[in-house]
This record gives sequence, structure tokens and C-alpha cells, in this order.
Amino acid sequence: MIIAGLQRTTLIDYPGKLACVVFLAGCNFRCPWCYSRELVLPLEIAQHPRISEKEFFDFLRQRKGLLDGVVICGGEPTINKDLPLFIEKIKTLGYAVKLDTNGSNPEMLKNLVDLRLIDYVAMDIKTSPESPVYKNLMIEEVTINNIKESVEFLKAHSTGSGQTCGFEFRTTCVPGVHQKEDFIEIAKWIGGQNVKYYLQGFRGEKTIDPAFEKIQPFKDEFLQGIAKEISSNFKECKVR
Repeated sequence: MIIAGLQRTTLIDYPGKLACVVFLAGCNFRCPWCYSRELVLPLEIAQHPRISEKEFFDFLRQRKGLLDGVVICGGEPTINKDLPLFIEKIKTLGYAVKLDTNGSNPEMLKNLVDLRLIDYVAMDIKTSPESPVYKNLMIEEVTINNIKESVEFLKAHSTGSGQTCGFEFRTTCVPGVHQKEDFIEIAKWIGGQNVKYYLQGFRGEKTIDPAFEKIQPFKDEFLQGIAKEISSNFKECKVR
């Protein structure tokens, strides 16, 4: 596991908690609009500064009583086989853990939830499941069925009496990639009375495909209109 960054304090990345964010390098997707290329592209990962596990856990020990939680993101954290052990060490220090994931590893996700190692999941929904965009993003034998399995697991878990982990779905909305119809199809796919779904504005910064840096984001009024139109499918649907 490569720890490629640490944001020491955040008020917005973990709902209701003061947290830090740890960035793990490596990803099994190649989203051309991604602005974390140093966490995704192998050549850039090799050149990017790293943080040792000792340094990270020393930081967590120093912040006990000051921070409530740890957000684990990437890249894609679930490609790391030693992720459960890493999270177990974090939990031992008393922190709540939020996982940011693309949903490509449903078995890892289920394992982390079943072992009560994570307290909250934010799963990225790239686009509608039938869109060819999804297929073009995936590498390393990931399929849309993996994504669908993760979606169904989280939705089923939210309605069970033994729910131990909160979750949300979210989509980064990119002009030229998404049309209004995509969000309507997404709502039909992931919608549910216990589901929270967020539309996130696109940022054209140091994207994997430099052409995306020239794309202007959707206007807020457009996204607000979509959120209003599909909100009946969800417990909560907002733009952020």
C-alpha cells in the first residue's frame, strides 16, 4: 500500500465529523476527467512523494481527542489486499472510518462492512449502467456487474435491521460525458427510500486527459434542476 498524501483536517469530507483524509495511490479506473492523476497513473505515482505508515499512525496518535474520523480515498483503496489490516489499526485508535470507493471490489466492500471496519461509504457512480462510458473506464478485469453488486449490497444493507454502516452515492457531473438522460437512468438504478445521492460539480484541474481541463462545468442552475427532477427517487438528493 502506498500512502501518497494526507489532508490533516477536513470539515466537509466526512458528514458530521471533523476528520483527516489519507490518500492511497493506485486505481483500477482511468476516468479522463479525474484530477488526481498523481494517485492513478503509474509513472506519476512513482515520482510522487510518499508517507510512511509510521508517520501516518504517529499523526493519528497525536490527534486523538481532536479528530473524530479518517477518510480513506484514492485512487481506489479497495485494490489493496492489506486494506482491512490498515483500517483495523485506525479503528484501534478509536477513529470512525469513511471509505471512498468506485465500487469495483464488492467482495472487499462486503468484508469491510461485515467486519465493522468502516462506518460510512461514499461510492462514486460514474454514469448510467448502460452507458459505454463505464466500460471504457475500467481496467484490470473490472465489469459493470461488480459495480451493480456493490450498489445492491449497500442498498440492501441500509434496509436491514443490523445496519452498521451509513452510505451515499455521488456522481461528478462532466459536460460532454453526461446528459440529463444519464441522471434520470442513474436515479432509476440506484434510487431507494433510504438512499442519499449527490451531484458534484466537475473541476477541470490537472486531469488525466488534458483536454478536460478546457471543459467548463455545468451551471449550478442546471444541476439543481436535475436534482429537483429526480429527488423523488431518493431520501435525499442535492448538489454540492
